[in-house]
Amino acid sequence: MLLTEAAARAITDKLFGYVTADDAVVTAFSEDYSHLRFAANTFLTSGQRQGATARVTVWIGRRRGSAATTDLSDAALKQAVDDAQTFAKLAPVDIEYLPTLGQQTYKPGQGYLEATAHLSLPARARQISDAIAQSEKAGVVSAGFHQVSLVARASATAHGNFNYERGSTVSLGMTARTPDGGGSGSFRRNHFDVGQLDTARIAREAIRRGVESRGARALPAGTYPVILDGQAVADILTAGAFSFDARNADEGRSAFSAAGGATKVGSQIFDRRINIVSDPWRPELSVFVATDDGVPAQTMHMVRNGVLETLRYSRYWAQQKNRQPSGPLALIVEPSAAGSSIDEMIRTAKRALLVSRFFYIRTVDPRSASVTGLTRDGVWFIEDGEVKYPVRNFRFNQSIVQMLASGNVDLIGSPERITSSEDSGTDPVLVPALRLNAFNFTSQSDAV
Repeated sequence: MLLTEAAARAITDKLFGYVTADDAVVTAFSEDYSHLRFAANTFLTSGQRQGATARVTVWIGRRRGSAATTDLSDAALKQAVDDAQTFAKLAPVDIEYLPTLGQQTYKPGQGYLEATAHLSLPARARQISDAIAQSEKAGVVSAGFHQVSLVARASATAHGNFNYERGSTVSLGMTARTPDGGGSGSFRRNHFDVGQLDTARIAREAIRRGVESRGARALPAGTYPVILDGQAVADILTAGAFSFDARNADEGRSAFSAAGGATKVGSQIFDRRINIVSDPWRPELSVFVATDDGVPAQTMHMVRNGVLETLRYSRYWAQQKNRQPSGPLALIVEPSAAGSSIDEMIRTAKRALLVSRFFYIRTVDPRSASVTGLTRDGVWFIEDGEVKYPVRNFRFNQSIVQMLASGNVDLIGSPERITSSEDSGTDPVLVPALRLNAFNFTSQSDAV
């Protein structure tokens, strides 16, 4: 059972009743999570987890201490506060301490639907049963997770701020493999509205890719034109090297840093058709509208027509630079004109590799936004507008800035709500498929 706003406020009020420190921020978080898991074309597990956590962070003379508890009794809440205050007395001075926020104004988000919260287990089981039946008909072996995550969170400060939000997410991720293990396809999507999650499409795409990826041939590593499916774009852009953090840029640790401590704000960095926006109220996105420390979200244009327009400021760095702090990042990449479909990208390609998704992505050099990772679950060679044959997987090293630069972006698709392959579905983005003139594959991979 999720905490209501009244119940969450009661918990934060109790915590403050025990605080004697100079400053504090407290949170109350609750979740209701359930899953239906399947593998080898059969149901495996169905489970549900419910719980709540209270956390308190205090400052005593600029010394910081934190503690948390999953026991919401008065005694446990008091113990958490006492522990946090004890830890603060032992901690070094927090040189980046800022007084907690006073009351803020929040524009409510729309990311919670009762229909998602009340999705029944039999309804979920029917959807998965259909996916299993399709898999058996196609001669593939499938596995995956159907998940529903409901959360409610509240935060309050010693200076009078209080914010309460709820969110719902329903997701299905499915992998279909050929019995010999030679072909593998994967597809996943999520939404806050269960009515917008097309489970039939997810199953159909995973199965199709699994069937069409068997018999993959080895190609030499090198630089190839590519068509990146939206999933691959979401994977690479959310891997951590693309946060638009102002402090990193100011301190010379970012692809957006310039010589002499300056930044590249105002410079043409990307293809002119590229626009990057943060907007948590976008109807297809609708995510939380406050940061963990309570800063309200804003609609921000980071990149407009390829020009770096804005960077994001934490509260501390905003105070150092006399700027306004930024709210949470709700990433949207959209073209300046109507997008192209994947089919069109394939049909008009002279030569390219079609990449389904990336996996195990890690930052190599933040100063160039360079990342490394692997392709997974389907790569195909395209020639003269036709998919010719599947290709063995690669490892890649690629600068995201170079990837999106003018001269490298060929075609841009229409944005779709997707989450990273390494994410549980709670941090969606709106991103398009991309056709690029060059992408750097550094070695072959034996992964399927």
